[in-house]
Amino acid sequence: METTDVLIVGAGPTGLALGIDLARRGVAAQLVERADALFPGSRGKGIQPRTQEVFDDLGVIDAVLASSGPYPDRMVWRDGERVGEESMFERFEPDAGTPYPAPRMIPQWRTQEILYARLTELGGKVAFGREVTGLTQDADGVDVAFADGTTVRARYVVGADGGRSGIRRALGVGMTGETVDPAPFVVADLRLRGLDRVYWHAFPATDGSILGLCPLAGTEEFQLAARLPEGSEPDVSPDGVRELVARYTHLAAEDVTEVRWASEFRPRAALADRFRVGRVFLAGDAAHVHSPAGGQGLNTSVQDAYNLGWKLAAVLKGAPETLLETYEEERRANAAAVLELSTGVHRGEVQRGRATVQLGVGYRDSSLSAETRTDPGPVRAGDRAPDAEVSGDAEVSGGRLFDLFRGPHWTLLGATAPPRAGVRTLPSAPESYGPGVFLIRPDGYVGWAGETATEDLAAYLDGVGIR
Repeated sequence: METTDVLIVGAGPTGLALGIDLARRGVAAQLVERADALFPGSRGKGIQPRTQEVFDDLGVIDAVLASSGPYPDRMVWRDGERVGEESMFERFEPDAGTPYPAPRMIPQWRTQEILYARLTELGGKVAFGREVTGLTQDADGVDVAFADGTTVRARYVVGADGGRSGIRRALGVGMTGETVDPAPFVVADLRLRGLDRVYWHAFPATDGSILGLCPLAGTEEFQLAARLPEGSEPDVSPDGVRELVARYTHLAAEDVTEVRWASEFRPRAALADRFRVGRVFLAGDAAHVHSPAGGQGLNTSVQDAYNLGWKLAAVLKGAPETLLETYEEERRANAAAVLELSTGVHRGEVQRGRATVQLGVGYRDSSLSAETRTDPGPVRAGDRAPDAEVSGDAEVSGGRLFDLFRGPHWTLLGATAPPRAGVRTLPSAPESYGPGVFLIRPDGYVGWAGETATEDLAAYLDGVGIR
């Protein structure tokens, strides 16, 4: 029987990001995908600022920025005439701690290509055409059965296999949720003529249905997204997509020169009742299903992987098993909040902008967040550690704090010498953090904050496996 430390099921953004994080930590991991190739569609096309920071750390931000572009304004059409444009986002000024101030648009298939290339660069690979048919677990590991009759034994398994997750079903974990919109939706990638690529074009109908055509940055394609009348049955064949364009816009069916991918869905919001059962974890759409409004699903999924990766690696290298309990504690609460947010955006109750960039996602209430100061400043244990200019350190002199954070290590701000192996230091925290000493987790959040580096810090380091 083949063995591995971690088996990741599903090669979407979640599984690929987790594979990258484990590979750079030297963890033996296998990534399997039921399909014969990476997902071909544009579905999750928005990369929020917080996810851009994650991609910076994982070593793919340059490729993502080169292949993406800003979100265009929306142009509304009626009866073949342009009637007005509007911003898709609430405008706000980012602070100095935010190196990536705005969402970027990139089709999901391209994001996955970039992540896959990075995984391969680190020595990882994806086994395509491998469908999981069942699993059993005991105190020491998980036996995973495949459709080809083979079995893999892993110390841990991560189900990142989408909203219809077979891993979730095999665990018997339910999903609690609601229908966000009773209308059917169609999404498709196509090429067409007769429409500029400056705007996200919207074609509303009098019955409340609407069709949008958004130019996909870095490609020659548009993404079609249509809300159809309730009770209608979408036709996602190439001819059906062409007919939709002709019905809602001033373009003719033959102006659609190619339909590359199309799908239908009913928007819903659902949250897995548990994110962990024994040695098996759920991440991404397997754990939470969002409306696509607001660009929250893919981003929340990548952050699941980013939260789980360092914890799995730490436990495999000797950290207390209890560290893994904080994955569900931290990520399920955040997923619930983001689900509420994305549903609000879909229903027009929340505007895209400050609320949706995910820079405010944090873990102050986590058992892994230790705030020991009597009078904390603006940055507290559990908060995202913001960027800042730094000086006085040979490794990052004249650079940015994120340059010091980049990599799989912990970072201590406010110390002249590392308290343990695997911890990098900076003599003092930036003024923007306020007074104190800050221990930054590998995923860029403040784990511990104190007045000085005391015995409390030593105990915290012991608890997360840094000995």
